[in-house]
Amino acid sequence: QVQLVESGGGLVQPGGSLRLSCAAAGFTFSTYSMSWYRQAPGKEREMVATISPLGGRTNYADAVKGRFTISRDNAKNTMYLEMNSLKPEDTAVYSCSVVLKGIPSWGQGTQVTVSS
Repeated sequence: QVQLVESGGGLVQPGGSLRLSCAAAGFTFSTYSMSWYRQAPGKEREMVATISPLGGRTNYADAVKGRFTISRDNAKNTMYLEMNSLKPEDTAVYSCSVVLKGIPSWGQGTQVTVSS
């Protein structure tokens, strides 16, 4: 059974930084691409960043390019999202996701609030 558990969210001032973690279990982590998504109140869920199985390729939404960095540690079955220069519009619930045999799985999400 796939398990994804996010952590690291919180309240931060504009311009601040946060590091999110996603601990994975129940599948061979090192063989799957992983993604971060976010969903703000009243908006659709959007992809934030994706990383290939060995971490050699990454992809980012235009809104976060140059500010966010996705990474993974396959020895720890954990994915990360380093978020810098945070803006109020980054406020959302951030979730990690993996697709196995065409079926997406999601964690419960972690709230990120950017406000002064």
